[in-house]
Amino acid sequence: MSSVPVLLFASYADAFGGRTIDVPIRPPCTVSELVDAMRAMAGGDRLPAQPLVAVNHAYAAPDLLIRDGDEVALIPPVAGG
Repeated sequence: MSSVPVLLFASYADAFGGRTIDVPIRPPCTVSELVDAMRAMAGGDRLPAQPLVAVNHAYAAPDLLIRDGDEVALIPPVAGG
């Protein structure tokens, strides 16, 4: 099976143990399918119900199709004040 590399930041990098992970899912797949596959991985239980995902530097809807070669990043919650 191929995989989709995902960039991780802050608390997500801590949860998954690195700044980049390879998610075992074959593209093309939807953002929602990718998130489901990430939930099955060690650390995936720390993901919120609907994490923010960016594909090719733009926020992505759950039904967006991820293709081979797309840049995918999981955007952690940001607190400010």
